[in-house]
Amino acid sequence: MSLLTATALTKSYGAYDVFVGLDFAVAKGDKIALIGPNGCGKTTLLRILSKLDDASKGELHYARGVTFGYLAQTVEDGAETTVWDAMQTSFPELIAIQDRMKRMEEELLTPGSHAVTLAKYGSLQHEFELLGGYDLDARIRRVLTGLGFTRQDEQKRISHLSGGQRVRVALARLLLLDPDILLLDEPTNHLDAQGIEWLEHYLQEWEGTLVCVSHDRYFMDEVCERVWEMSLTDAMGGTVRMEQYHGNYTDYVVQRTERRERALTVFEAQQEFIKKEQEFIRRNIAGQNTNQAKGRRTRLNRMERLEKPIENKLMALRLGSATRSGNIVLEATNLTVGYRDDGRTLFSCPDLQLLRTERAALIGANGTGKTSFLKTVLATIPPLAGTVRLGAAVNIGYFAQAHEGLNLDNTVLEELMAADGTITLPMARNILGRFLFAGDDAFKKLGVLSGGERGRVALAKLTLQGANFLLLDEPTNHLDIPSQEILTDALDHFDGTLLLVSHDRYLVAALATQVWSLERETDGRTQLNIFKGTYDAWKESLDEALRKDSARVTPPVAKPAVAKPISMAVDQNATSKNGQIKKQRALEEAEQRITYLERKLSELSWQMELAGSNYERAKELGADYSRVESDLAQAWDALSLL
Repeated sequence: MSLLTATALTKSYGAYDVFVGLDFAVAKGDKIALIGPNGCGKTTLLRILSKLDDASKGELHYARGVTFGYLAQTVEDGAETTVWDAMQTSFPELIAIQDRMKRMEEELLTPGSHAVTLAKYGSLQHEFELLGGYDLDARIRRVLTGLGFTRQDEQKRISHLSGGQRVRVALARLLLLDPDILLLDEPTNHLDAQGIEWLEHYLQEWEGTLVCVSHDRYFMDEVCERVWEMSLTDAMGGTVRMEQYHGNYTDYVVQRTERRERALTVFEAQQEFIKKEQEFIRRNIAGQNTNQAKGRRTRLNRMERLEKPIENKLMALRLGSATRSGNIVLEATNLTVGYRDDGRTLFSCPDLQLLRTERAALIGANGTGKTSFLKTVLATIPPLAGTVRLGAAVNIGYFAQAHEGLNLDNTVLEELMAADGTITLPMARNILGRFLFAGDDAFKKLGVLSGGERGRVALAKLTLQGANFLLLDEPTNHLDIPSQEILTDALDHFDGTLLLVSHDRYLVAALATQVWSLERETDGRTQLNIFKGTYDAWKESLDEALRKDSARVTPPVAKPAVAKPISMAVDQNATSKNGQIKKQRALEEAEQRITYLERKLSELSWQMELAGSNYERAKELGADYSRVESDLAQAWDALSLL
C-alpha cells in the first residue's frame, strides 16, 4: 500500500531547475535513505514532502488520513515551555483525559453523592489505561534519555538550549508523536555515539515509514532498506533523475557499480552499432545496394539514442608511502595522557605496540582525549607519565580535525605550493584539479571555503608528503558521501600504517584491524582498552558481554558509588584552585554516570515492553531494572553530597 506518490515532480527557482520530473512511491513500512551530492535538492524534496514548500510542477498525493512529521537540520524554536511540557504536547488526547480526571478527583473530595461522577471517572480511567496513559511518563523518559537528555534537562526551557539540543527536542517529540511517515534531515548530526545507536535500535523496531537524508553510511546500513540516489547533470542545470535501489547502503554501492557498468556496456555497444551502420550507408548509398543503405539510414534516424551514463565529477585521491618504515611503528609504555599546565589527566593506557601496515581506530566520547593522544604521538603535547616512541624510518602525515595546519590567508594554490617547494605551477594546478579545484577555484582564499573544501585541500597536501604513518583526526567531517567513499577506498589501498580517530563508523568498520576504545571505569578514571580485531567483532564482543550481564537473574550487589570519597577530598581543599578543579571533575563524572544509568534504565524499559508475555525474559529484565534503579538512586545521592 502506497502512503504517498509523486508524478513528474519538479522544483525550479526562476530558470534554475533544482530537480525535474521525479516519479516515486513510498509504501507502508518503507525505510528509505535519500542520498546525493551537496546541492542536489535532498532537503528541498523533504520540505515538499512535508508540505512546507510547493513543487513547481507535478503531482504529490498522500493516502487518506496519513500523518507525517518532519525534522529539519536546524530548529529555531525558542519556546519558553520546558522540555518535558513539550513532550507532553505529543499526547493531547491523553493530557485532556488526565485533566478531566483531575477535575473529577477534586469534585469527589467534596461532600455529597457522586455516583454519576464515579461512573464517568471509572470510564475515563479505563480509557486512559487503554491509551497507555499510565505508561506516559516512562515513554517520554525513555525517548529523552535515549537522545541524551538527563533528568535535569527535562525542566529546562527550550529557549535556554543550544541549537543542537533544540534539534534533539524536536526529534524526541516526533518519535513520541509516532506519525505514519517520518521525514528526517540528518537526524544523527547532533547525537553522540550512544544516542545514534539508540536511535538506530528504535527505528529498527519501529513499524512506521521513514524517508531520511543522511551522510552517516553506517546508520543507513543499520536502518534503511531502500536507497534513493539523486544525481546531478550540467546538461540540464540541475537534478534530472532519481535512481532507486533495494537494500541498505552497502547493497546500494554494489548495485550502483553494476548498473553503471551495464549501462556503459549497452551505450558503447549501441555506439559501435551506429558506427558500423553509418560506414555501410556511406559506402553503399550511391551503389547497387542503395535501397538497403537508404533503409538502414531511415531506421538509424528513427533509433532512440542512448545517453552516455553521467559520470559526476569526483575527487581523485591516491595515498602512497615514499619509504618503508620499520616493523615497529609506534610503542607506548606506562603512558598517561594529559596536560602538565593544570595537572589534568585525560586517560592512561596499557603498554601498546602498533606494527607496520596495521590500522588502529581510536574511539571514545567527545572530550576523552583522542586528539590529545594524537598530539602526544606527534610530540606537541608531552606525556604526563611514561613514554611514546616512534619506530625506525617512520614518516608521519597528520590530518587535523579543525584543519589547523592551513593558512586561511593563503589561496588554495599558494597553500599547496607552500607544502612542497619542489612542485611546479602546472603540477600544482593538475593536483588541485584532481581535488575539484578547477579554474578560478585555485585562487580562492582558504578563509572563504566551506568545511568540505578545506578538507579537500588538507587531503591534497597529505598526498604530497609520502608519509608511511598517517594520523587522521575525523577525516570524513564535512565531506559528502562520494568523497567519503573515495577517501575510504584510498585508505584501504594505502601501503603504510594508520592511526584513525573518527566518529564515522562505516570508515572504522571498513579499515580498522584494531579498536582502541576510551572507556570510563567505575572509579571515574578513563582507560584506553585495546581490542585486536575489527570494529564489527568489537561490537559483537560488547553485545555478548551485555547479554551475559542481562542473563544474571540474581545480580551481584552493586558497588557503592565512588563519588563520596571524592567529595570528601574536595571538601578538604574547597578553598584552593586545585580543590575547585577536583570538585568540578567529580561533578562531571557523577553527572556522566547518572546519564549512563538513565539511558540504561530507558533501554531496559523498552526491552521489557518488547518481552511481552515472555515471563522468563521479563523476570530477567525486571531484576536488571531493579539493580540499575538502585544504582541510579545511589548516584543521585552521591551527586547531592558534592
